[in-house]
Amino acid sequence: QVYLRESGGGLVEPGGSLRLSCAASGINFRLYTMNWYRQAPGKPRELVANITSEGNGNYEDSVKGRFTISRDNVRRTTFLQMDNLKSEDSATYFCNVLARGTAYWGRGTQVTVSS
Repeated sequence: QVYLRESGGGLVEPGGSLRLSCAASGINFRLYTMNWYRQAPGKPRELVANITSEGNGNYEDSVKGRFTISRDNVRRTTFLQMDNLKSEDSATYFCNVLARGTAYWGRGTQVTVSS
């Protein structure tokens, strides 16, 4: 059974930082691209960033230069460092992996950027 568990969300003021974590189990973690999505109320879920098995990160345009994705294959965890947060970054953030033809999702962690 594949499990993804996100943590690290919270309330932060504009310009602040948060670091999200996603701990994975049930997969050979190092082999898979890990994805971070987000969904704001009334909006579709969107891909924010992903990191390949080789450690290459890719970012949605609005977060380039502000977010950094990384992974620790020993701890089977992926991280999303979010700096210079803006109100439009407020959303529920989900970890995702496509493994063995199935998309697995965590339950999400809420990020609220507000003064």
